[in-house]
Amino acid sequence: MQPIVVDTVEFPLNDRREAWAETMALAQVTQRVKFLDTARFGARIEVMPLGVGQLSVLSYASLVAQRTPKLVRQSDPEMYHVAVATAGEIGIEQNRQSSLLKRGTMGFFDSSRSFDTFAGDLPGRTVLFQFPKQLLRLPHEHFTRLCGLSLPWTDGVARLFAQFLVSLAEEYPHCTPQDATRLGGTALDLLTTVLAHHADRATGTEPGTSGQHALFLRIGAFVVEHLRDPDLGPEAIASAHGISLRYLHRLFQQNGTTPRAFIRQQRLDRCRRDLADPALDHLTIHTIAARWGYPQPDGFSRAFRTATGMSPSEYRASVRAGGT
Repeated sequence: MQPIVVDTVEFPLNDRREAWAETMALAQVTQRVKFLDTARFGARIEVMPLGVGQLSVLSYASLVAQRTPKLVRQSDPEMYHVAVATAGEIGIEQNRQSSLLKRGTMGFFDSSRSFDTFAGDLPGRTVLFQFPKQLLRLPHEHFTRLCGLSLPWTDGVARLFAQFLVSLAEEYPHCTPQDATRLGGTALDLLTTVLAHHADRATGTEPGTSGQHALFLRIGAFVVEHLRDPDLGPEAIASAHGISLRYLHRLFQQNGTTPRAFIRQQRLDRCRRDLADPALDHLTIHTIAARWGYPQPDGFSRAFRTATGMSPSEYRASVRAGGT
């Protein structure tokens, strides 16, 4: 698959402002662009669809890009963005928090809130991973509290995530559409690990030091293993782990969710992935739903529409259209 590439060097100098302003729509988030120095301005974007998500490589200098409250009201794709900085310097501001992204750091954005990015004479380069908010399998506070801030990606799980995105951007031309869809899921899995790791560090909860945290992880693994069972519910989970229903609900509440919401989210995540996978086009929607614990088509359709705003068939068609 070949990425979509737009480079302002291909346009006459006087046309570059308008060309780049229109090109920013490829990043799925409209912004107001101000050029600090037209003579020095240069920008390039490579856009790589990943099923329902998207990977982009952005490089630019001498501009300020603003997503204003007015633009948010006009159009909001409800996406989360993670920008992995690989060169230069780019300033970011959101939620009254600001950071300077340099090589070895990554920043976070929410399309539903206004934000600013800016680059000076030194060209900045980022690998940008974007995905629908509904796909986040953690409490949304894990992501939104980082918006406008930066985290290092020079070691640990953050390094694994960032290096994966950089490598994926490099190898994208050698990927099939099926590869791209699956690799998008891998990127989301790695990001989930990064966010969970950061949340553990922020609350002082290190793996292995909290009995409650370890129990919650074991329960989460149990839920994933038994998603195909339509009778999976709080009672079955509590019984399997020898705890009371009251304690089970308190444990999930401490992690920002409920047992039933967690089960529903895990099931819908897997249904979305299967519906987005071109290799599974031969499976009917009912077959995919049933394999993840939704034996009744009507119940699955209602749950899916509530979560995504579209029917399963509309969702499958939209993913196919985005990957062409």
